[in-house]
Amino acid sequence: MQDTLFPTRHHDNFRQIVQSYWQLTKPRIIILLLVTTAGSMWVAGQGVVDPVVAIATLVGGWLASASANVINCFYDRDIDYDMERTRHRPLPSGRIQPRDALIFAFTLAAISFSLLTVFANLLSASLAMSGIVTYVLVYTHWLKRHSTQNIVIGGAAGAIPPLVGWAAVTGHLGWPAWIYFLILFLWTPPHFWALALMIRKDYEKVGVPMLPVIEGEVPTARQIWIYTLLLLPSTFLMVYPLHVLGVVYSAIALALGSVFLVKAWNLLQTPTDLGLARSLFKYSILYMMLLSAGMAIDSLPITHEITHEIVAAIANHIA
Repeated sequence: MQDTLFPTRHHDNFRQIVQSYWQLTKPRIIILLLVTTAGSMWVAGQGVVDPVVAIATLVGGWLASASANVINCFYDRDIDYDMERTRHRPLPSGRIQPRDALIFAFTLAAISFSLLTVFANLLSASLAMSGIVTYVLVYTHWLKRHSTQNIVIGGAAGAIPPLVGWAAVTGHLGWPAWIYFLILFLWTPPHFWALALMIRKDYEKVGVPMLPVIEGEVPTARQIWIYTLLLLPSTFLMVYPLHVLGVVYSAIALALGSVFLVKAWNLLQTPTDLGLARSLFKYSILYMMLLSAGMAIDSLPITHEITHEIVAAIANHIA
């Protein structure tokens, strides 16, 4: 790929420059990662988290994710240029030069590491950096263009934010943090393969071996169904045997999981229906956001008090 083949465009004002660099970070993707980070922090702190640590962790996590996304855009600028959906991104459109993007990415990573180290701890900072390395080297460089299982193994990068949140609050990694990691790891294939079904032709055009491109819609829908079946029981490991979350979270996880299961089943029955794939993809985002919110709500002291009072009232009524 020759960057000289790309058009060079100049911004008219400072606002457009900021907008281009902001777009380079893929902010919509980062929001979900921050939600899982916050959910992990609140569970780790049993509903009570130091505001300074919380803000520093979320900002540091945002910067680390942004850095990884910028490097991803740098590495994928050739295929982004060939796909109509991504051709107008800052790098392939020529609004930002590759060298400037890399400088921006490394600056973001350095600020993230410093922020997390100073206001949280070295473990959380190191985990955030490991997320960048995993996303860039394992997924973007090694797997994305060479394996149909790219998103399965590469999904580990997207599952690191809960580890960062847990480490920032506790200074170590407990079993609940790893279960949260597992939940995100199992959630990633149904989420991303649903998207891949929607934009299969784009991936096929640029030679990226996503599962729908190589294996087709039917095997992809089957894999989505299998991972969904694995995902739902894993969400209850927080309740049993770990006992870190309770009835409120259980109810939320059950309700959300039931809808996820129905959508995955519907897609399994009609794998070529892009409307069903789109519905599953959009719901998967809502699912993870609400599941994480359910964890945070369940961990609050007031939730424990209300639950205890309700159980006591029921017990007295029965007696």
